Amino acid sequence: MVKNLNIKALDRKKRKGEGKRLKTKTDTKKGQYIKSALPRNTINDLAFDATLRAAAPYQRVREANGLAVIIKTEDLREKLREKRTGSTIVFVVDASGSMGVKKRMETVKGAVVSLLTDAYQKRDRVGLVSFRKKDAEVLLNITRSVDMAEKCLRDLPTGGKTPLAAGLLKGYEIIKNEQRKNSDLLPILVLVSDGRTNVALGEGDSFTEALEMGKRIAGEGVQMIVVDTEVDFIKLGLARKLAAAMGARYYRIEDLEADVLAEAVRDLSKESSF
Repeated sequence: MVKNLNIKALDRKKRKGEGKRLKTKTDTKKGQYIKSALPRNTINDLAFDATLRAAAPYQRVREANGLAVIIKTEDLREKLREKRTGSTIVFVVDASGSMGVKKRMETVKGAVVSLLTDAYQKRDRVGLVSFRKKDAEVLLNITRSVDMAEKCLRDLPTGGKTPLAAGLLKGYEIIKNEQRKNSDLLPILVLVSDGRTNVALGEGDSFTEALEMGKRIAGEGVQMIVVDTEVDFIKLGLARKLAAAMGARYYRIEDLEADVLAEAVRDLSKESSF
C-alpha cells in the first residue's frame, strides 16, 4: 500500500481558489509577496521596493522639480504573490480482466485512500472511475470522505473487455463538471492501465481513439499521470505511448508501489506555465 501521499507543487497558472495543498500564483492581493515583475496591464498591487530600486540609478540625471524621488512609468513594478489552493484528483482505473489485476487494484485502493486521508488537511477532492466490459463507471464522485472511499473500493468489480477511451472520457467529464463549480482547483487525472484496449466509442481503432481522447484532455490544461500496469512477458508499451502522446508523466506499477506516484503529483504543476 502507498503511504504518506503528500502532494506539494508550484502551480504557475494564476488561481483565486483557497486551499492548503499547492502553491499557486494569484492575481489577488492575498498571499505572500514573492517577487516583482513589469506590469502587464493596470497596476493594482504596486511593489514599492522594486519600483524604488528600478528608479534609483537614474536619480542624478532626472530633473527633480522639487521632488525627493523621481519615478517614471518605466520604473513601475507590480507584486507577484503566492498562495495555496486545492486540487481535484481523478483516478481512472482499468478494471478489465488481465494478469496482475488483483495486485493492481490493491495498490490503487491504497493510493486513493491515502490521498483522501491527506485531503482532510489539504482541501483536495478525489474521485474514482473504473472502466471494464463496454463502458466506464463512476465509482466515487468527487469527495473528501475516507469512509465513502473505502466502502466503494472494497468490492470493486473486475473483468471483461477494455473500453479505455470511455474511461478517459468519463474522467474528463467529472473534472469538467467540478471545474464548473470551482474553476480554481488544479485538475489532475491519474490513469492506471496497461494501455491495451479493445472497445471503441465509435467505429474506429480503439487505441487511436484513446490517444485522441487523451490529447484532447491534456490540451485543456488537465495535468496527467499514467501508471503502467503491464505485466506480460512480451510488453507492447502501449501505456508509455499513450503517456507520450498526452504529455503525461509515466510510471510503472512497480514505481507506484515504491511511492513514486506521490512525488509525481507533488511536482506536476511545476511544469505549467503562466
